Amino acid sequence: MAKKAKPSVDKVVKKVNKEFEKTSSQIEGLISDALKQFDSLQHQIQEPVRKLLKEVDELREREMKRFNEEFERRLEEFHELQSSILERLGVASKDAGKEVRKLTDEAGTKARKKAAEQKPAKSPARPAAKSAAKTARKPAAGKPARKPAAAKTTARKSPTGKAATTQKPRAAKPLDKSDLTRVKGIGPATARKMKDAGITSIDQIANPTAADQEKLNAFSSMKGFDQLPAEAKKII
Repeated sequence: MAKKAKPSVDKVVKKVNKEFEKTSSQIEGLISDALKQFDSLQHQIQEPVRKLLKEVDELREREMKRFNEEFERRLEEFHELQSSILERLGVASKDAGKEVRKLTDEAGTKARKKAAEQKPAKSPARPAAKSAAKTARKPAAGKPARKPAAAKTTARKSPTGKAATTQKPRAAKPLDKSDLTRVKGIGPATARKMKDAGITSIDQIANPTAADQEKLNAFSSMKGFDQLPAEAKKII
């Protein structure tokens, strides 16, 4: 009985091993298929990403190139503008300006040295000029000196008998009735608003018509509005 049982156990072990190998090969096949699918999926993802990165790099290169070209163009325009301005000012270039400045400095230094070496001498021309001025003031011989034209005056006798001179009074300037700020209580801003409303003369405030009064009523909220006609009458 023992001998018969042993072969059956071997068969079972062989069968289990065979099934295990079969299962292992199936698992390995599944893992291999999964890895292949993963590689394929990774390739599918990486390809668009790589393409997108490539497009981004190309776009960046194009923008950088365009920016550099634009910068060079603007810089060239600036140099042309600078050259034209210097030409208008009579200076051909920056080097010419430096040369002119250098020559000017040298000329100024020489002039200062020359002025320091020479001592200022008294000029004899001043006394002669003074004497000439004195002789010019004296009237020529045989000719009476001209009297300056006297201003017109009106003479009137004072109680002591002496004639007194009185000047004619100056005529007063005419009143500018269009200047509304002359009325007490009206400032420049209010005057502008009143003129915009149609009040252009002090007479319209002093003696307003019905239409003028209606225009003035728009300013009834201002301080001292009731006193404006009286203040305007004082001026006219």
